[in-house]
Amino acid sequence: MPPDEGRMATYDFIFDKLGLRDWCDGGDGGENGSSGPMSMADLLGKTTGDAVEVSAWDTPFPSLDNLHDACDAIPQSRDLTTGLESGFLNIKDSLKVVVDPLTQPLSWALNEMLWVMQAVPWWIMIPLLMLITYAVGRSRKLVGLVALCFGFLAFVDYYDYTMQTLAIIFVCAFICVLLGVPIGIAMSRSDRTQRIMIPILDMLQTLPPFVYLIPLIFLFSVTEPKLYGIAIILYAIVPVVRLTDLGIRLVDQDVIEAADAFGMTSRQKLFGVQIPLALPNIMAGVNQTIMMSLAMVVIASLVSAPGLGVLVLRGIRSLELGVGLLSGLGIVLLAIILDRVTKAALARINSSQPK
Repeated sequence: MPPDEGRMATYDFIFDKLGLRDWCDGGDGGENGSSGPMSMADLLGKTTGDAVEVSAWDTPFPSLDNLHDACDAIPQSRDLTTGLESGFLNIKDSLKVVVDPLTQPLSWALNEMLWVMQAVPWWIMIPLLMLITYAVGRSRKLVGLVALCFGFLAFVDYYDYTMQTLAIIFVCAFICVLLGVPIGIAMSRSDRTQRIMIPILDMLQTLPPFVYLIPLIFLFSVTEPKLYGIAIILYAIVPVVRLTDLGIRLVDQDVIEAADAFGMTSRQKLFGVQIPLALPNIMAGVNQTIMMSLAMVVIASLVSAPGLGVLVLRGIRSLELGVGLLSGLGIVLLAIILDRVTKAALARINSSQPK
């Protein structure tokens, strides 16, 4: 390389060998070709007239920033992130026109459920929850556990926060089941649909929870319940979809052949044979979906989701150790209740299955 190109950039030789130096320097060539500011290494190289040598051991990976050092026409990594942000903002208004009406019922459902759970007096709501628990699990011990946990949370003045968290879980878990079970059924009936859905489910399952909030914050106002509702649904829907698909695919083929021998249609086989036999797996998916909804409710408190997560966030922000620990205990108790109730329902389903 000529002395005037004694630069820190390692990949200058690539563009020089390919005859792309004029393109890299914006067509000006020479020592004034670079339009960007020179680094300290470049200035030292020009001052001493010697090229700054980089050993093979220290050769950096040819990333965007390192290639940009050798060729100003190559964009930097910050140009990529800025371009992604600009592209999203350009389509935001058009996207909102489509998404807003579709998701507005979710806001209505969350608002109504939050109102109902807080408007009903405790002396009606707690016995009602105990009655539902007994109807699902047929266990007096489980009913006693529910009464004890809700009584403790009400005693420490966390009743309203608990009801808010329950309201969000009820709505979001219900929608997850409403959407997830049909998707799982479609996957079980079509290998092509399964191949399309599995990468999407893998992405949803592996994305960090906070990432769900980033595009939604740009799309919706922080005061809109659908902001955290959509994030919770996307995060929690995966288990019920996967386990519905798995449960239906695991139905014994001998049973399917027997149903065919009786002349059952595809719809009759699905609702009369496959779904009943797959119910244990489906209920296991519902259990995991509820648990994941509860986990996401805490994170969603960052974007105005009400409930016990607000107290956890307050404990972190204000360093209120007692508030953080007590609200965390409340979430643990709520998780225990929801887990035991859904497992009791699963046990009843398993006991009713033919041996």
